[in-house]
Amino acid sequence: MKRKVTRKEFFQEGAKYAIGISAGMTGIQTFLNKKLYGKSSYVWPWPYTALDVENTRILGHDSYWTGNGCSYAAFHAIIEGLRNAIGAPFTDLPSELMIYCHGGGAGWGTLCGALNGAAAAISLVCVKADSDLLVSELIGWYTQTAFPTDISNQYAVNHTFNDNRCDILLPQNISDSPLCHVSVTEWCNAASYGVGALERKERCARLSGDVAAYATKILNDFYANQFNPQYVPPAAIAACMVCHGSGGQANNVAAKMSCIPCHGEDPHSSSAIKEPQPIASHHNIEQNYPNPFNPETTFTFSLATNEKVTLSVYDINGKHITNILQNQAYSAGTHHVTWNGTDRYGNKVSSGMYFFRFKAGSYVKSKSMLIVR
Repeated sequence: MKRKVTRKEFFQEGAKYAIGISAGMTGIQTFLNKKLYGKSSYVWPWPYTALDVENTRILGHDSYWTGNGCSYAAFHAIIEGLRNAIGAPFTDLPSELMIYCHGGGAGWGTLCGALNGAAAAISLVCVKADSDLLVSELIGWYTQTAFPTDISNQYAVNHTFNDNRCDILLPQNISDSPLCHVSVTEWCNAASYGVGALERKERCARLSGDVAAYATKILNDFYANQFNPQYVPPAAIAACMVCHGSGGQANNVAAKMSCIPCHGEDPHSSSAIKEPQPIASHHNIEQNYPNPFNPETTFTFSLATNEKVTLSVYDINGKHITNILQNQAYSAGTHHVTWNGTDRYGNKVSSGMYFFRFKAGSYVKSKSMLIVR
C-alpha cells in the first residue's frame, strides 16, 4: 500500500526539481550565448590549409547546379574543402549565406557572384591587408581571362564533372570587367546564345569552378610564401585615372576597373576635359626606354618650336608621384631626360604600372610604363 505524501514533503521535493530545472536552463542559456550570440572562442582570421585546386574547380561547377547560384558555388567549393580538412569553425558556417549574390546580387548584375563568393572565402582566412592583395589579384585575373577556361571546357567534354547536363565545348570570351552584367552580356554576344540558354548557365557553372580554383591557388601560394601577382593593369585604366583619379583635375572616380567596357574608347568626344590630340609634325614624346625598367629609364621628346615642358608621373590610381620636368623651357629639337624611379621625396617607388604625362604647349600625351624591382 502506497504511503501518502504529506504537504511538507511535496513542497520539499518540488523545490529540488525547481533547482534542477533552473540549473539546466542556465546551462542551456550559456550554450546558446556561446553559439548564437558571439561569445565563442573563434578568432578571425580563421585557419587555412592547402586545398586541391582541381577538386575545388569540380565542386564549384557542380555546386552551381544545386540551384543556389554562382556566389554560393564558389564560396561553398572552398569552404567545404576547409570543412573536410579542418572542421570547426567552418562546420558551423552555412554556405547558403552567399546565395544573395547570384547574378551579381539577386540578379542586379553588379560584381560577379563567383567573385563575391570566392572573395568572401579569402576574407575569412586573411587579415584585411592580405585579403585586399589577394582579392585584387583575383578580380584583375578575372577581367583578363577567357571563360570558360580550357580546363573547364575539357572537364565537361571528358565528363570529369559530376553534373554533365551540358558536355560540349563552349565559346570563350574575355570581358575586361568584373561586372556580371558586362561579363554575361559580352559572352552572350560573342557566343550567340541567349541569356536564358542552358549553354549560358553552363558557362557560369564552369566560370564558378574556375574562379574558386584560382582563389584556392592564390591562397595556397600565399600561405606557402610563394604568391606572385600576375595581374598587370592595362594602360587605359591609368590614362583615365590621370584626370579622374584622386590626383586628377576631375577627381571623381575611386575604382580600378577598365572604363572602356562601359564608356567606350572615346568617352569624352563631347567633353570639355578631353585632352588635346597630338598634331602631326608637331611636338612628340616617344615611349620611355628601357621599359620595363630598373633602376632608371630615359624619355625622348621632340619640339617643333621653343616650348615650356612638364613631364609628370602618376601611379595606377592617378596619384601624382613626381614631376620629372615642371614648366621647364626647351628649344625646338630633340631632347632626352632620365628618371631614376623615385618619388618627389627621393624615395624609390615600388614595382608596378605607372604613367607619364607629357605637356608642351597645347600638346598633351600620356603613356604607361612598368617598373620591376
